[in-house]
Amino acid sequence: MPDTTCHLSISLDGFVAGPDQSREHPLGRRGQEVHAWHIGDPRATEADKKVAAEWLGRPRGAYVMGRNMYGPIRGDWDEEWTGWWGAEPPYHAPVFVLTHHKHEPIPMEGGTTFHFVTEGFDAAYSAARQAAGDRGVAIAGGASTVRQALAAGVIDELVLDVAPVLLGSGERIFDGSQSFDFEPVEALNSPLATHIRYRRAG
Repeated sequence: MPDTTCHLSISLDGFVAGPDQSREHPLGRRGQEVHAWHIGDPRATEADKKVAAEWLGRPRGAYVMGRNMYGPIRGDWDEEWTGWWGAEPPYHAPVFVLTHHKHEPIPMEGGTTFHFVTEGFDAAYSAARQAAGDRGVAIAGGASTVRQALAAGVIDELVLDVAPVLLGSGERIFDGSQSFDFEPVEALNSPLATHIRYRRAG
């Protein structure tokens, strides 16, 4: 069965995004600091570049993400929004967005289509599995979606890029988690992040 993967950058105190997400701060205030290792910081090393190349170069057959990751709009879809990524998002595959508010699918250039799922995580993941075929599914984020995926036990491989940054508040992925059923299989480090690859134990 194809793997389900998740790759996230997090702060040292466990946040994947800072507080007050908005159009001006898509990752929350100071959230971008957690991603310095792959967005052009001159201190990035070969370790950072290797992890970024694997992350961006590993095609997935479908993605699941939360509405907060998809955009800053809350409540009803009362304005047009097609994501943070411009006319050609980087996914090139179906993306299933968790939301409480119905929306027609949005096809984009390059093969990405955003589908909006109102029946919960299990329904979104099932649709992603079916769409992905033998290419596997990626849990793209944000924090709430990853927590649901961890609780459902569907993630086979989890990569965390732990940045030496303290955000103090925002969105944590492990809030409410009671166990961590993964084993580290690889670790690379640089001044900007420690990249740890985990596989599900057993």
